[in-house]
Amino acid sequence: MARSMLAHNIDSIQPNGTVLPVPGEQSRSDEPGHIAFALGEYYRNTGETTLGGHDLVDLAARCITAQMFTEPAAENGLAYAALGLLAFGPSKERNPIWERLVDETKERIDKQLLHRSDYDNHWQAFNIAKAVARFSLGLSKKDETSRLIERMVDRVQHTSSTGFFDDAADGIGGHFNLYGILAFVFTRSALQLHANSSVRDRKLPTLRTYGEKYIKMMPDLVRADGLGWAFGRAAGAYGQMHCISLILQGLRDGWIADTEKPKYFDILRRLFLFFYQTYLDQEHGFLDLRDDERTAYEPHTTRMANFDAARYLCQWSRLARTVQMPAGTTSAKPEPQRNSGRFVVFDKSNRKEQGVFLYRDTASGLHAQIPLISAGATVTSDSLPFPHCPGVFDWPNNVYMPIMVPELSFGDKVTTPAFYGRNCVTGLGLRNSFFFRYEQPELITTEEEILKGLGSVKVQWNFSGNQIGCEFAYTVRQQVTLNKFRYMLVVAAPHSQYRVGGSLALGTEGHRCTVSKNDFQANWAETEVVSSDANYRTNYGKIHYVQTLLRDHPLIMRPGQVYRLAVNFEPDIAQIEA
Repeated sequence: MARSMLAHNIDSIQPNGTVLPVPGEQSRSDEPGHIAFALGEYYRNTGETTLGGHDLVDLAARCITAQMFTEPAAENGLAYAALGLLAFGPSKERNPIWERLVDETKERIDKQLLHRSDYDNHWQAFNIAKAVARFSLGLSKKDETSRLIERMVDRVQHTSSTGFFDDAADGIGGHFNLYGILAFVFTRSALQLHANSSVRDRKLPTLRTYGEKYIKMMPDLVRADGLGWAFGRAAGAYGQMHCISLILQGLRDGWIADTEKPKYFDILRRLFLFFYQTYLDQEHGFLDLRDDERTAYEPHTTRMANFDAARYLCQWSRLARTVQMPAGTTSAKPEPQRNSGRFVVFDKSNRKEQGVFLYRDTASGLHAQIPLISAGATVTSDSLPFPHCPGVFDWPNNVYMPIMVPELSFGDKVTTPAFYGRNCVTGLGLRNSFFFRYEQPELITTEEEILKGLGSVKVQWNFSGNQIGCEFAYTVRQQVTLNKFRYMLVVAAPHSQYRVGGSLALGTEGHRCTVSKNDFQANWAETEVVSSDANYRTNYGKIHYVQTLLRDHPLIMRPGQVYRLAVNFEPDIAQIEA
């Protein structure tokens, strides 16, 4: 598969090492680095220096050169390029690429790998990779790797009370997303290429402390059909790839107990099958991110994703050879999944509480992820706190719409009960139901600005089988005019070609949505048909209808009065055929 992906994309590498984008896309400044790392992993796995008549060593040298001379420097690309260079050989003397580089490029590599920018987010992993490469290639006698890893995890402890990775960005803080997994996967890949294996051995326990928190989420996170991380920015294909890599690294490093291995092997199988059938054009053998029916995280280009997927496939192939089922468990079947409702706490402090609520109903197959996290600099529907369940409860990618959460506009301030909570509580209700509730003592805008003294909201979600209920209770502290109210639903369809058999979809009766309390006196607007609008696509399929509960004229909200919106769902859940 990796060979096929590279063969389909290798012609896009230009003589100067830059990349020709697919039609309709723009190249990224870090793409040459991603390509170099992919070619390095392919060489490391196969020992082959040619592919389809192309000289891989020459191509990698061109890409590394292009990345080192990119202005302004793309730090992420530099890190990928540095690890790509290391993958061809552990030292300058035994590296075929280093031999082909001119002196000017070698000096540039030394200079670019020396430069450090201090980061609070996942970009710190790129600093670590640059330090690994600089020391391993003999460009420095001082190894900064350990210090940079310690700095990264110190900041994790500072921004998360439970040790999850806050991908720091503008806003209220607590931008917990898929890049937390990437930071540990990428750092672990860099350590594997470190010339001094004792550094790797010393730092593995540190990485394990934080990486295994994500591993322990996987049994409750991964859906029966293999859907992995599905919320926040950059999910989709990467939501599968990063999770597979983390579990395989954990199995290789002994972070998963033998008794747990059958369960994680089953999770791996499902994650990979979903990735393979949802994102790979199996007839031609390349990764397909965008078409008329679906899209992907806007900054991710098709070229970059293809080379990243080829690199990951090479890594998985190598890791799979080192991971063995313990004796006597090869025929063991994982325990059957049970109904569950669990809140994973990302951060809990006096200022805010954040996390993700994971709900699973085995009878209907409903499996939802409700994130309560910051959206960072730009809000999109991906980070809003509603049941993310592709096929049943969908949302548009790269676009903001108040999906399944109310949006209240006061003048030019637009608020929604997202991004943070206080007094987050989850537990069992009547008849084996689950609930998840939180409150916001101060309303927050979609720009993540706290509006002091305006009002508050309490939110409760209830789950019983395939029945979901949510109630939002607003109070204001002073008389205020509500200018506009919106609450939106979308109806989407799974991809007509790229889909997994047994995956979830809405049946003919749809969401079966009922509004039981509506103190905002909003009304359902006429259903909007958006089948032909390219802005309404998900990671998994096309959105066809948008339904909006709307009040577009003012409402005087008075202190002492509680304004409630309660909505119930009993979705008609069907399983699609492949």
